[in-house]
Amino acid sequence: MAVQYSGVRESVSGRVNDFGGPSIAAAESFKKGCLKRADRSFSQGLQCQQINSMACLMSLEDSVFISHSPQGCVGCTIMAVDMFRVGQAHRGVKTITNPRIIVTNLDQKSVVFGGEKKLREAVQKAVERYSPKLIFVYASCASGIIGDDIDAICASLGTEYPDSTIIPIHCEGFKSKICASGFDAAFLAINKYILKNKKLPTVPNLVNLFAPTTVSYADQKEMERMLALIGAEVNYIPFYSSLEKIKRIPQAVASTSICKVFADEFMKTLEESYGIPYSHTVMPIGIRNTDKWYRGIAKIIGKEAEVEAIISSEHKRIEPLVAKIRAKLAGKRVFICGGTGRSFAAAALIDDFGMKLVGLETPTYDADAQVDVEYLNGIHKDFVIDVANMQPFEQVNLVKKLKPDAFIGVPEWAAKLGIPTTHVLDGKRPTMGYDGLLYLGNKIADQLSNPGFNKKLAEHVKLPYKESWYEQDAFKYIVGV
Repeated sequence: MAVQYSGVRESVSGRVNDFGGPSIAAAESFKKGCLKRADRSFSQGLQCQQINSMACLMSLEDSVFISHSPQGCVGCTIMAVDMFRVGQAHRGVKTITNPRIIVTNLDQKSVVFGGEKKLREAVQKAVERYSPKLIFVYASCASGIIGDDIDAICASLGTEYPDSTIIPIHCEGFKSKICASGFDAAFLAINKYILKNKKLPTVPNLVNLFAPTTVSYADQKEMERMLALIGAEVNYIPFYSSLEKIKRIPQAVASTSICKVFADEFMKTLEESYGIPYSHTVMPIGIRNTDKWYRGIAKIIGKEAEVEAIISSEHKRIEPLVAKIRAKLAGKRVFICGGTGRSFAAAALIDDFGMKLVGLETPTYDADAQVDVEYLNGIHKDFVIDVANMQPFEQVNLVKKLKPDAFIGVPEWAAKLGIPTTHVLDGKRPTMGYDGLLYLGNKIADQLSNPGFNKKLAEHVKLPYKESWYEQDAFKYIVGV
Protein backbone atom coordinates (compact mmCIF):
# COMPACT_ATOMS: atom_id res chain seq x y z
CA MET A 1 0.00 0.00 0.00
CA ALA A 2 1.37 3.42 -0.96
CA VAL A 3 2.38 5.75 1.85
CA GLN A 4 0.12 8.80 1.84
CA TYR A 5 1.97 11.90 0.71
CA SER A 6 2.28 14.49 3.48
CA GLY A 7 1.99 17.58 1.27
CA VAL A 8 5.50 18.73 2.21
CA ARG A 9 7.83 18.46 -0.77
CA GLU A 10 10.96 18.16 1.37
CA SER A 11 9.54 14.86 2.64
CA VAL A 12 10.45 13.31 -0.71
CA SER A 13 14.15 12.46 -0.75
CA GLY A 14 16.47 14.10 -3.26
CA ARG A 15 14.84 17.54 -3.35
CA VAL A 16 17.21 20.45 -2.86
CA ASN A 17 16.20 24.10 -2.55
CA ASP A 18 19.55 25.84 -1.92
CA PHE A 19 22.46 25.56 -4.37
CA GLY A 20 24.64 27.77 -6.50
CA GLY A 21 27.29 26.91 -9.05
CA PRO A 22 28.01 25.50 -12.52
CA SER A 23 25.21 23.35 -13.97
CA ILE A 24 27.64 20.56 -14.82
CA ALA A 25 28.75 20.37 -11.18
CA ALA A 26 25.11 20.28 -10.04
CA ALA A 27 24.27 17.42 -12.40
CA GLU A 28 27.36 15.40 -11.49
CA SER A 29 26.81 15.89 -7.74
CA PHE A 30 23.15 14.90 -8.00
CA LYS A 31 24.00 11.78 -10.00
CA LYS A 32 26.48 10.70 -7.31
CA GLY A 33 24.00 11.45 -4.53
CA CYS A 34 26.23 14.23 -3.24
CA LEU A 35 23.91 17.19 -3.86
CA LYS A 36 22.74 17.58 -0.29
CA ARG A 37 20.11 19.84 1.18
CA ALA A 38 21.71 23.10 2.26
CA ASP A 39 20.52 26.32 3.83
CA ARG A 40 21.20 30.05 3.70
CA SER A 41 22.81 31.94 6.56
CA PHE A 42 21.02 35.00 5.15
CA SER A 43 17.70 34.94 3.30
CA GLN A 44 15.90 37.82 1.61
CA GLY A 45 12.45 36.31 1.84
CA LEU A 46 10.67 33.27 0.46
CA GLN A 47 7.51 32.75 -1.53
CA CYS A 48 5.03 31.36 0.99
CA GLN A 49 3.08 28.23 0.17
CA GLN A 50 -0.16 29.85 1.41
CA ILE A 51 -0.31 32.11 -1.65
CA ASN A 52 0.04 29.10 -3.96
CA SER A 53 -2.76 27.28 -2.13
CA MET A 54 -5.01 30.30 -2.50
CA ALA A 55 -4.05 31.19 -6.06
CA CYS A 56 -4.61 27.74 -7.52
CA LEU A 57 -8.26 27.70 -6.37
CA MET A 58 -9.10 31.42 -6.44
CA SER A 59 -11.08 31.34 -9.68
CA LEU A 60 -13.38 28.44 -8.72
CA GLU A 61 -17.03 29.32 -9.21
CA ASP A 62 -19.36 29.74 -6.19
CA SER A 63 -16.48 29.81 -3.72
CA VAL A 64 -15.34 31.92 -0.78
CA PHE A 65 -11.74 31.95 0.44
CA ILE A 66 -11.09 32.56 4.13
CA SER A 67 -7.52 33.23 5.18
CA HIS A 68 -7.24 32.42 8.87
CA SER A 69 -4.33 34.80 9.29
CA PRO A 70 -3.21 38.34 10.02
CA GLN A 71 -4.30 40.80 7.35
CA GLY A 72 -0.86 41.05 5.74
CA CYS A 73 -0.83 37.39 4.68
CA VAL A 74 -3.18 38.06 1.77
CA GLY A 75 -1.25 41.03 0.44
CA CYS A 76 0.59 38.84 -2.04
CA THR A 77 -2.67 37.62 -3.60
CA ILE A 78 -2.75 40.77 -5.74
CA MET A 79 -1.12 39.00 -8.70
CA ALA A 80 -3.64 36.14 -8.59
CA VAL A 81 -6.51 38.63 -8.24
CA ASP A 82 -5.22 40.48 -11.31
CA MET A 83 -4.98 37.22 -13.26
CA PHE A 84 -8.54 36.36 -12.24
CA ARG A 85 -9.92 39.71 -13.39
CA VAL A 86 -8.02 39.69 -16.69
CA GLY A 87 -9.04 36.10 -17.27
CA GLN A 88 -12.70 37.02 -16.94
CA ALA A 89 -12.31 39.74 -19.57
CA HIS A 90 -10.58 37.34 -21.95
CA ARG A 91 -13.37 34.82 -21.46
CA GLY A 92 -16.01 37.39 -22.40
CA VAL A 93 -17.38 38.11 -18.93
CA LYS A 94 -19.11 41.51 -19.07
CA THR A 95 -19.22 42.25 -15.34
CA ILE A 96 -15.76 41.72 -13.89
CA THR A 97 -15.69 40.65 -10.24
CA ASN A 98 -13.03 40.08 -7.60
CA PRO A 99 -12.58 36.75 -5.83
CA ARG A 100 -14.39 36.56 -2.51
CA ILE A 101 -11.61 36.73 0.06
CA ILE A 102 -12.23 37.12 3.79
CA VAL A 103 -9.41 37.55 6.31
CA THR A 104 -9.95 36.67 9.98
CA ASN A 105 -7.34 39.31 10.88
CA LEU A 106 -5.58 37.49 13.71
CA ASP A 107 -3.90 39.88 16.14
CA GLN A 108 -1.99 39.80 19.43
CA LYS A 109 -5.12 39.00 21.39
CA SER A 110 -5.77 36.04 19.09
CA VAL A 111 -2.32 34.67 19.86
CA VAL A 112 -3.19 34.60 23.56
CA PHE A 113 -6.84 33.50 23.44
CA GLY A 114 -7.02 31.69 20.10
CA GLY A 115 -8.70 32.60 16.83
CA GLU A 116 -11.62 30.19 16.75
CA LYS A 117 -14.25 32.89 17.36
CA LYS A 118 -12.93 34.99 14.48
CA LEU A 119 -12.95 32.00 12.14
CA ARG A 120 -16.53 31.10 13.05
CA GLU A 121 -17.61 34.71 12.46
CA ALA A 122 -15.84 34.74 9.08
CA VAL A 123 -17.63 31.58 7.92
CA GLN A 124 -20.96 32.97 9.14
CA LYS A 125 -20.40 36.17 7.12
CA ALA A 126 -19.37 34.14 4.06
CA VAL A 127 -22.62 32.15 4.16
CA GLU A 128 -24.82 35.20 4.83
CA ARG A 129 -23.26 37.32 2.06
CA TYR A 130 -22.62 34.79 -0.70
CA SER A 131 -24.36 31.42 0.00
CA PRO A 132 -21.35 29.64 -1.57
CA LYS A 133 -21.11 25.99 -2.53
CA LEU A 134 -17.50 25.92 -1.37
CA ILE A 135 -15.73 27.64 1.51
CA PHE A 136 -11.96 27.16 1.67
CA VAL A 137 -10.31 27.91 5.01
CA TYR A 138 -6.57 28.50 4.71
CA ALA A 139 -4.28 28.03 7.68
CA SER A 140 -1.35 30.41 8.13
CA CYS A 141 1.84 30.58 10.16
CA ALA A 142 -0.04 32.49 12.87
CA SER A 143 -3.01 30.11 13.17
CA GLY A 144 -0.64 27.14 13.06
CA ILE A 145 1.48 28.53 15.89
CA ILE A 146 -1.62 29.39 17.92
CA GLY A 147 -2.78 25.82 17.44
CA ASP A 148 -6.30 26.49 16.16
CA ASP A 149 -7.77 23.15 15.10
CA ILE A 150 -9.23 24.29 11.77
CA ASP A 151 -10.26 20.73 10.87
CA ALA A 152 -12.47 20.41 13.95
CA ILE A 153 -13.81 23.94 13.58
CA CYS A 154 -14.72 23.38 9.91
CA ALA A 155 -16.37 20.05 10.74
CA SER A 156 -18.46 21.75 13.42
CA LEU A 157 -19.40 24.59 11.06
CA GLY A 158 -20.35 22.05 8.40
CA THR A 159 -23.22 20.86 10.56
CA GLU A 160 -24.41 24.46 10.97
CA TYR A 161 -24.21 25.25 7.26
CA PRO A 162 -24.97 21.99 5.40
CA ASP A 163 -25.47 23.72 2.03
CA SER A 164 -21.79 24.75 1.89
CA THR A 165 -18.83 22.37 1.79
CA ILE A 166 -16.26 23.83 4.20
CA ILE A 167 -12.73 22.72 3.40
CA PRO A 168 -9.69 23.32 5.64
CA ILE A 169 -6.35 23.63 3.85
CA HIS A 170 -3.11 23.19 5.78
CA CYS A 171 -0.74 25.59 4.04
CA GLU A 172 1.07 27.04 7.05
CA GLY A 173 4.07 28.83 5.59
CA PHE A 174 6.60 27.35 8.00
CA LYS A 175 5.84 23.78 6.89
CA SER A 176 7.91 23.97 3.71
CA LYS A 177 10.50 26.15 1.99
CA ILE A 178 9.34 24.76 -1.36
CA CYS A 179 6.42 26.98 -2.34
CA ALA A 180 4.94 24.29 -4.62
CA SER A 181 3.94 22.47 -1.41
CA GLY A 182 1.07 24.95 -1.36
CA PHE A 183 -0.38 23.39 -4.50
CA ASP A 184 -0.17 19.98 -2.87
CA ALA A 185 -1.96 21.20 0.27
CA ALA A 186 -4.87 22.43 -1.86
CA PHE A 187 -5.14 19.19 -3.84
CA LEU A 188 -4.91 17.04 -0.71
CA ALA A 189 -7.88 18.96 0.69
CA ILE A 190 -9.86 18.56 -2.56
CA ASN A 191 -9.23 14.82 -2.50
CA LYS A 192 -10.24 14.48 1.14
CA TYR A 193 -13.31 16.70 1.24
CA ILE A 194 -14.72 16.63 -2.30
CA LEU A 195 -13.59 13.47 -4.09
CA LYS A 196 -13.61 11.34 -0.93
CA ASN A 197 -12.09 8.33 -2.71
CA LYS A 198 -15.41 7.64 -4.48
CA LYS A 199 -15.09 5.50 -7.61
CA LEU A 200 -17.20 6.78 -10.52
CA PRO A 201 -17.89 5.40 -14.01
CA THR A 202 -15.12 6.29 -16.46
CA VAL A 203 -16.02 8.72 -19.24
CA PRO A 204 -14.37 7.68 -22.55
CA ASN A 205 -11.64 10.12 -23.73
CA LEU A 206 -12.06 12.47 -20.71
CA VAL A 207 -8.66 13.93 -19.79
CA ASN A 208 -7.92 15.98 -16.66
CA LEU A 209 -5.86 19.01 -17.65
CA PHE A 210 -4.43 20.67 -14.53
CA ALA A 211 -3.50 24.31 -15.02
CA PRO A 212 -2.13 27.00 -12.65
CA THR A 213 -3.25 30.62 -12.48
CA THR A 214 -0.45 31.91 -14.70
CA VAL A 215 -1.78 30.16 -17.80
CA SER A 216 -3.45 32.62 -20.15
CA TYR A 217 -6.81 32.03 -21.78
CA ALA A 218 -5.01 31.86 -25.14
CA ASP A 219 -2.83 29.05 -23.77
CA GLN A 220 -5.89 27.27 -22.37
CA LYS A 221 -7.55 27.33 -25.78
CA GLU A 222 -4.34 26.12 -27.47
CA MET A 223 -3.96 23.18 -25.07
CA GLU A 224 -7.62 22.28 -25.48
CA ARG A 225 -7.25 22.52 -29.27
CA MET A 226 -4.23 20.24 -29.29
CA LEU A 227 -5.93 17.64 -27.08
CA ALA A 228 -9.13 17.79 -29.14
CA LEU A 229 -7.09 16.92 -32.25
CA ILE A 230 -6.27 13.54 -30.68
CA GLY A 231 -9.88 12.97 -29.62
CA ALA A 232 -9.71 14.04 -25.97
CA GLU A 233 -12.49 15.77 -24.04
CA VAL A 234 -10.77 18.20 -21.69
CA ASN A 235 -11.65 18.68 -18.03
CA TYR A 236 -9.74 21.95 -17.43
CA ILE A 237 -9.13 22.29 -13.68
CA PRO A 238 -8.95 23.94 -11.21
CA PHE A 239 -8.44 27.37 -12.83
CA TYR A 240 -11.80 28.85 -13.98
CA SER A 241 -13.39 25.60 -12.92
CA SER A 242 -16.35 24.63 -10.74
CA LEU A 243 -17.40 22.13 -8.12
CA GLU A 244 -19.04 20.04 -10.84
CA LYS A 245 -15.80 19.85 -12.85
CA ILE A 246 -13.79 18.99 -9.75
CA LYS A 247 -16.17 16.09 -9.05
CA ARG A 248 -15.51 14.74 -12.57
CA ILE A 249 -11.80 14.20 -11.85
CA PRO A 250 -12.18 10.47 -10.94
CA GLN A 251 -14.06 9.82 -14.20
CA ALA A 252 -11.10 10.64 -16.44
CA VAL A 253 -9.15 8.08 -18.43
CA ALA A 254 -5.92 10.06 -18.00
CA SER A 255 -4.42 13.19 -16.45
CA THR A 256 -1.83 15.69 -17.56
CA SER A 257 -0.64 19.06 -16.33
CA ILE A 258 0.44 22.22 -18.13
CA CYS A 259 3.00 22.86 -15.38
CA LYS A 260 5.19 19.93 -14.40
CA VAL A 261 5.34 20.89 -10.70
CA PHE A 262 1.75 22.09 -10.28
CA ALA A 263 -0.16 18.83 -9.97
CA ASP A 264 2.52 16.14 -10.21
CA GLU A 265 2.02 14.83 -6.66
CA PHE A 266 -1.77 14.93 -7.01
CA MET A 267 -1.66 13.03 -10.30
CA LYS A 268 0.33 10.31 -8.52
CA THR A 269 -2.44 10.15 -5.90
CA LEU A 270 -5.09 9.87 -8.62
CA GLU A 271 -3.22 6.95 -10.17
CA GLU A 272 -2.79 5.19 -6.81
CA SER A 273 -6.33 5.81 -5.51
CA TYR A 274 -8.45 5.90 -8.68
CA GLY A 275 -6.36 4.04 -11.26
CA ILE A 276 -6.01 7.10 -13.52
CA PRO A 277 -2.69 7.07 -15.42
CA TYR A 278 -0.93 10.38 -15.97
CA SER A 279 1.59 11.96 -18.26
CA HIS A 280 4.31 13.75 -16.33
CA THR A 281 6.58 15.37 -18.85
CA VAL A 282 7.39 19.07 -19.28
CA MET A 283 5.77 22.47 -19.64
CA PRO A 284 4.87 22.89 -23.34
CA ILE A 285 7.02 25.95 -24.09
CA GLY A 286 9.21 25.71 -27.20
CA ILE A 287 9.29 23.11 -29.97
CA ARG A 288 11.09 20.35 -28.05
CA ASN A 289 8.97 20.64 -24.91
CA THR A 290 5.67 21.00 -26.78
CA ASP A 291 6.47 17.86 -28.77
CA LYS A 292 7.38 16.00 -25.58
CA TRP A 293 4.27 17.14 -23.71
CA TYR A 294 2.00 16.24 -26.64
CA ARG A 295 3.56 12.80 -27.13
CA GLY A 296 3.34 12.09 -23.41
CA ILE A 297 -0.45 12.40 -23.14
CA ALA A 298 -1.02 10.84 -26.58
CA LYS A 299 0.82 7.72 -25.44
CA ILE A 300 -1.37 7.40 -22.35
CA ILE A 301 -4.62 7.52 -24.37
CA GLY A 302 -3.33 5.41 -27.29
CA LYS A 303 -3.08 8.15 -29.92
CA GLU A 304 0.62 7.89 -30.77
CA ALA A 305 0.17 7.54 -34.53
CA GLU A 306 -2.27 10.44 -34.71
CA VAL A 307 -0.03 12.75 -32.68
CA GLU A 308 3.01 12.14 -34.91
CA ALA A 309 1.04 13.25 -37.97
CA ILE A 310 -0.10 16.41 -36.15
CA ILE A 311 3.42 17.22 -34.90
CA SER A 312 4.83 16.82 -38.42
CA SER A 313 2.18 19.17 -39.79
CA GLU A 314 2.78 21.76 -37.05
CA HIS A 315 6.55 21.69 -37.64
CA LYS A 316 6.11 22.39 -41.34
CA ARG A 317 3.90 25.35 -40.46
CA ILE A 318 6.05 27.01 -37.80
CA GLU A 319 9.66 26.18 -38.67
CA PRO A 320 9.96 28.86 -41.41
CA LEU A 321 8.57 31.41 -38.94
CA VAL A 322 10.97 30.24 -36.22
CA ALA A 323 13.88 30.64 -38.67
CA LYS A 324 12.97 34.31 -39.17
CA ILE A 325 13.04 34.92 -35.43
CA ARG A 326 16.30 32.97 -35.07
CA ALA A 327 17.96 35.32 -37.55
CA LYS A 328 17.29 38.17 -35.06
CA LEU A 329 18.24 36.34 -31.87
CA ALA A 330 21.02 33.87 -32.68
CA GLY A 331 24.01 34.18 -30.35
CA LYS A 332 22.30 36.42 -27.78
CA ARG A 333 23.11 35.53 -24.17
CA VAL A 334 20.18 34.93 -21.78
CA PHE A 335 19.56 34.65 -18.03
CA ILE A 336 16.31 32.87 -17.04
CA CYS A 337 14.37 32.99 -13.77
CA GLY A 338 11.01 31.42 -13.08
CA GLY A 339 9.25 28.48 -11.47
CA THR A 340 10.90 25.10 -11.90
CA GLY A 341 8.73 24.14 -14.87
CA ARG A 342 8.97 27.47 -16.70
CA SER A 343 12.68 27.99 -16.09
CA PHE A 344 13.69 24.73 -17.70
CA ALA A 345 11.09 25.04 -20.45
CA ALA A 346 12.29 28.54 -21.36
CA ALA A 347 15.89 27.29 -21.32
CA ALA A 348 14.97 24.72 -23.95
CA LEU A 349 12.93 27.31 -25.88
CA ILE A 350 15.86 29.68 -26.44
CA ASP A 351 17.70 26.92 -28.29
CA ASP A 352 14.96 27.15 -30.95
CA PHE A 353 16.23 30.68 -31.59
CA GLY A 354 19.95 29.94 -31.36
CA MET A 355 20.39 31.86 -28.10
CA LYS A 356 22.94 30.98 -25.38
CA LEU A 357 21.99 30.28 -21.76
CA VAL A 358 24.39 31.87 -19.25
CA GLY A 359 22.38 31.53 -16.03
CA LEU A 360 19.21 29.94 -14.67
CA GLU A 361 17.36 30.33 -11.39
CA THR A 362 14.89 27.67 -10.23
CA PRO A 363 13.20 27.19 -6.83
CA THR A 364 13.90 23.45 -6.58
CA TYR A 365 16.31 20.80 -7.83
CA ASP A 366 15.18 17.17 -7.88
CA ALA A 367 15.14 14.11 -10.13
CA ASP A 368 12.91 15.86 -12.67
CA ALA A 369 15.21 18.88 -12.74
CA GLN A 370 18.17 16.55 -13.22
CA VAL A 371 16.67 15.26 -16.48
CA ASP A 372 16.29 18.83 -17.73
CA VAL A 373 19.75 19.94 -16.62
CA GLU A 374 21.42 16.96 -18.29
CA TYR A 375 19.57 17.85 -21.50
CA LEU A 376 20.51 21.53 -21.23
CA ASN A 377 24.15 20.70 -20.47
CA GLY A 378 24.28 19.08 -23.89
CA ILE A 379 23.16 22.34 -25.53
CA HIS A 380 24.39 25.22 -23.38
CA LYS A 381 27.89 24.86 -21.97
CA ASP A 382 29.01 26.30 -18.63
CA PHE A 383 25.85 28.05 -17.48
CA VAL A 384 25.34 28.95 -13.82
CA ILE A 385 22.43 27.48 -11.89
CA ASP A 386 20.96 29.14 -8.80
CA VAL A 387 18.51 27.00 -6.83
CA ALA A 388 16.60 29.61 -4.84
CA ASN A 389 13.08 30.37 -3.72
CA MET A 390 13.16 34.09 -4.53
CA GLN A 391 16.44 35.54 -3.08
CA PRO A 392 16.68 38.51 -5.48
CA PHE A 393 19.99 39.61 -3.99
CA GLU A 394 21.63 36.52 -5.50
CA GLN A 395 19.89 37.02 -8.81
CA VAL A 396 20.97 40.66 -9.09
CA ASN A 397 24.57 39.75 -8.23
CA LEU A 398 24.64 37.06 -10.92
CA VAL A 399 22.97 39.16 -13.60
CA LYS A 400 25.36 42.03 -12.94
CA LYS A 401 28.37 39.70 -13.29
CA LEU A 402 27.14 37.67 -16.27
CA LYS A 403 25.90 40.70 -18.23
CA PRO A 404 23.32 38.84 -20.38
CA ASP A 405 21.85 40.43 -23.49
CA ALA A 406 18.35 39.50 -22.34
CA PHE A 407 16.53 38.38 -19.19
CA ILE A 408 13.53 36.02 -19.27
CA GLY A 409 11.56 35.67 -16.06
CA VAL A 410 10.00 37.90 -13.42
CA PRO A 411 11.73 41.04 -14.63
CA GLU A 412 11.66 43.78 -11.98
CA TRP A 413 15.22 43.46 -10.67
CA ALA A 414 16.83 42.85 -14.04
CA ALA A 415 14.87 45.72 -15.61
CA LYS A 416 16.37 48.10 -13.04
CA LEU A 417 19.82 46.99 -14.20
CA GLY A 418 18.96 48.23 -17.70
CA ILE A 419 18.71 44.76 -19.28
CA PRO A 420 15.98 43.99 -21.87
CA THR A 421 13.44 41.78 -20.11
CA THR A 422 10.61 39.45 -21.10
CA HIS A 423 8.08 38.21 -18.53
CA VAL A 424 7.88 34.40 -18.40
CA LEU A 425 4.78 34.39 -16.15
CA ASP A 426 2.66 36.09 -18.78
CA GLY A 427 -0.83 34.94 -17.86
CA LYS A 428 -2.37 37.45 -20.26
CA ARG A 429 -0.83 36.38 -23.59
CA PRO A 430 0.07 33.13 -25.37
CA THR A 431 3.35 31.48 -24.41
CA MET A 432 2.68 27.76 -24.86
CA GLY A 433 2.26 25.33 -27.71
CA TYR A 434 3.38 25.88 -31.27
CA ASP A 435 1.89 29.35 -31.60
CA GLY A 436 3.02 30.44 -28.13
CA LEU A 437 6.69 29.95 -28.96
CA LEU A 438 6.31 32.30 -31.94
CA TYR A 439 4.79 34.95 -29.69
CA LEU A 440 7.56 34.58 -27.11
CA GLY A 441 10.28 34.68 -29.75
CA ASN A 442 8.90 37.84 -31.31
CA LYS A 443 8.44 39.41 -27.89
CA ILE A 444 12.09 38.74 -26.95
CA ALA A 445 13.21 40.18 -30.29
CA ASP A 446 11.10 43.30 -29.70
CA GLN A 447 12.60 43.80 -26.25
CA LEU A 448 16.14 43.51 -27.60
CA SER A 449 15.48 45.99 -30.39
CA ASN A 450 13.72 48.45 -28.04
CA PRO A 451 15.70 48.54 -24.76
CA GLY A 452 15.17 52.27 -24.16
CA PHE A 453 12.73 51.97 -21.24
CA ASN A 454 14.96 49.64 -19.22
CA LYS A 455 18.07 51.74 -19.90
CA LYS A 456 16.33 54.91 -18.71
CA LEU A 457 14.94 53.04 -15.70
CA ALA A 458 18.47 52.01 -14.70
CA GLU A 459 19.61 55.64 -14.91
CA HIS A 460 16.95 56.83 -12.45
CA VAL A 461 16.38 53.84 -10.11
CA LYS A 462 18.96 52.46 -7.70
CA LEU A 463 18.69 48.92 -6.38
CA PRO A 464 19.08 48.52 -2.59
CA TYR A 465 22.52 46.90 -2.72
CA LYS A 466 25.98 48.31 -2.09
CA GLU A 467 28.54 48.12 -4.88
CA SER A 468 30.63 45.90 -2.62
CA TRP A 469 27.94 43.21 -2.80
CA TYR A 470 28.29 42.92 -6.58
CA GLU A 471 32.00 42.14 -6.11
CA GLN A 472 31.34 39.22 -3.75
CA ASP A 473 30.43 35.61 -4.48
CA ALA A 474 26.69 35.45 -5.16
CA PHE A 475 26.47 32.17 -3.25
CA LYS A 476 28.48 33.14 -0.14
CA TYR A 477 25.43 32.75 2.10
CA ILE A 478 24.65 29.18 1.02
CA VAL A 479 25.97 26.92 3.78
CA GLY A 480 26.16 23.17 4.19
CA VAL A 481 27.12 22.31 0.59
